[in-house]
Amino acid sequence: MSINNLPWAMVYNPDEKKFEKTGFAHWDVSNGEVWVKIVYATICTSDLHTVSGRRSCAGPCILGHEIIGEVVACADVDDYYGHSLQLGDLVTWSVYAYDAQDEMAVKGIPQKSSQLYKYGHEVLDEDQIMSGGFGSHCLLKEGTSIFKLSNNFSYKVAAPLNCSHATVAGSLRLAGEIKGRNVLVIGAGMIGLSASAMAVESGARNVVTTDIDDERLNRSRDFGVDLVLSHHLSNEDLEIALTDIGGIDIVIDTSGSPDAIEKWISKMNIGGTAVLIGSVFTQRDIHLNAEKCVRNLWTIRGLHNYMPQDLAYAIDFMENNHQRYPFDSLVKNEFKLSDIELAFTQAHRGEDYRVGVYVDQP
Repeated sequence: MSINNLPWAMVYNPDEKKFEKTGFAHWDVSNGEVWVKIVYATICTSDLHTVSGRRSCAGPCILGHEIIGEVVACADVDDYYGHSLQLGDLVTWSVYAYDAQDEMAVKGIPQKSSQLYKYGHEVLDEDQIMSGGFGSHCLLKEGTSIFKLSNNFSYKVAAPLNCSHATVAGSLRLAGEIKGRNVLVIGAGMIGLSASAMAVESGARNVVTTDIDDERLNRSRDFGVDLVLSHHLSNEDLEIALTDIGGIDIVIDTSGSPDAIEKWISKMNIGGTAVLIGSVFTQRDIHLNAEKCVRNLWTIRGLHNYMPQDLAYAIDFMENNHQRYPFDSLVKNEFKLSDIELAFTQAHRGEDYRVGVYVDQP
């Protein structure tokens, strides 16, 4: 059968470091499964890490996990809130499927379940299941938290919800009480801008952003940031700026830079909390003074992926705030799926917060 008549994807082969157009056979959905036609995806930083070799990839796979799509087949499946899914529903979903009875899920850490199934990360096996965003369709497995989306905001805004924005929501949950506290966000990329806007809407006293890119720092003001601190500031000017606002109570690191993490955790107020979400690639150990950590009552937490409730929060946040903050403008360049190599070339330049990908006819 011609590839033009089949579901298809741009499969990434890590050995050859290239994408290959591949056709797939159609299959029926089983109980608990949903067959989704992908309408839009964005290239996440972790996708770039995979293609650049900074993140391991065991074999051919369909990358892409910042995805939205339309339900085209389902077998009596409810969404996260218990509402029946219907054909044509626009949906997003958690980046993983899991067994609620798994030991880690019972402990409250479903994203670390032993049989976790991660969209955009699974190696293609003999079943050839479409499991990533850079394809025409995706099969959602039982145990996936699925959310219906309204048409209130654009595909550009909606696609990153189930990765970038949900992870940020999780980081704020781990940080604890935000209202009335000073929040520093390390990194002014997509995740950093999202963290800044969510902190503002959570009632932070001051939201501060730092980055090595002054242009991105200035852009962060559009997302509610009260103070930007350039990486190039002298220590004296930095101390004056922090003293003026009363120091830093919460640090959210989106950069994954050990140097930045060490620098800013050491400047937290007594009782401060740091949440690390950017360290998702191999790097050196960070060095902290344990006595200072103890005497200052610091809390340091890490978050990998997120809880389904965090995606629910992120969707609600975007429903209420997509017109207040220019998230739509963060996806500037868009490419056809068949031009995925060009899309990654553009994304690797670092000029875009996100690059969009839409499905075309192969």
